Amino acid sequence: MLTKLFILAAFLAIVISLGSALYYLIHDKNRSPRTVKALTTRISLSLVLFFFLLFAASQGWIKPHGIGQMPQPQKKALLR
Repeated sequence: MLTKLFILAAFLAIVISLGSALYYLIHDKNRSPRTVKALTTRISLSLVLFFFLLFAASQGWIKPHGIGQMPQPQKKALLR
């Protein structure tokens, strides 16, 4: 559960960083470096999330699956 919360928080931080970069791009007319810093932060967060997902998958904390893949039917135990 903690893994999923970390992933969700990382996605939220990435979206917030992207939004702040857009805000700085529109409102800063004097070529301030805030847009570049916000985009650099977003790229850094994305890389951290990517490597965390690889690590979590290798440790078995998360189970990768295909998109639209049907779940495997579970075998029912025979009742006697």
